[in-house]
Amino acid sequence: MRDELNKSLDTLMDKLLGWMNAIIENIPNLVLAIIVMTIAFFMARYVSKLVLKLVGSRVQQKSVSNIIARLTTIFVVFVGLFLALGILNLSQTLTSLITGAGVLGLVIGLALQGTLSNTISGIVISFRDKIQIGHWVETNDFAGEIIDINLKNFTLKESDNNMVLIPNKTILETPMKNYSLTPFIRVTVSCGVGYESDLEFVESLTKKTLEASFEKIDDMKPVEFFFTEFGDSSINFKCRFWIEGTRNVHKLNATNTAIIAIKKAFDKEGINIPFPIRTLQFNNKLTVNQNPDQTDS
Repeated sequence: MRDELNKSLDTLMDKLLGWMNAIIENIPNLVLAIIVMTIAFFMARYVSKLVLKLVGSRVQQKSVSNIIARLTTIFVVFVGLFLALGILNLSQTLTSLITGAGVLGLVIGLALQGTLSNTISGIVISFRDKIQIGHWVETNDFAGEIIDINLKNFTLKESDNNMVLIPNKTILETPMKNYSLTPFIRVTVSCGVGYESDLEFVESLTKKTLEASFEKIDDMKPVEFFFTEFGDSSINFKCRFWIEGTRNVHKLNATNTAIIAIKKAFDKEGINIPFPIRTLQFNNKLTVNQNPDQTDS
């Protein structure tokens, strides 16, 4: 029993001495590995600040800039770690780490497929010049001002002051109408006049009224006027004109102003704007068809 214990102690001491000798022999490599890791750490901080500055100048979303800077930092640190392990001749450990990282990345990617998709979509949207915070857009049956674009959601504030959170993936895959990209909006107003009206005078009066009501109508795009149909009780027309505006509320205000101005002008000139008329006929007479062959009994 005592011999076995002594043998075990000798084996343990041999291993400890072997490890100590290995450490002493690898002190230069260990020092070099520590230097490499230290350089990688400080370089990661410098690269992170540089990337944050470069990305921040192009991307307004601070969260996106931060995540890109962090990913860059992790990448630089991992490069330093792999170099340090290679210097220490721990190639097997390095291979195991690479294999484990690949498997772990695959598992996380499958488990968080939707989240990662929204994150990548948020980064892609952030780099698009035609989608900026403050723009008025219409997408996915919602219309409003872009309040925020983060790594998860696309936030809109509608005209009724309600917030709408839309997943970034949906935004990237759905058509979007951006009212803020062009300085002009086309407004369309429809109306109708009575059949007794002078149509040429109606056209001329409508154009003059709209031109007088909107001083900033583009001279290169004058008011357009079209009679469209013979209605049930009126001859209907449509007029189109351009105004300066970047939001849907500008279009609504212009439509409101145009309708009031046209109504006043027509009233002043005695032009009738008829409304649909329905005639209901009530007949109280009860008609009874009697068979002439039928006789009272």
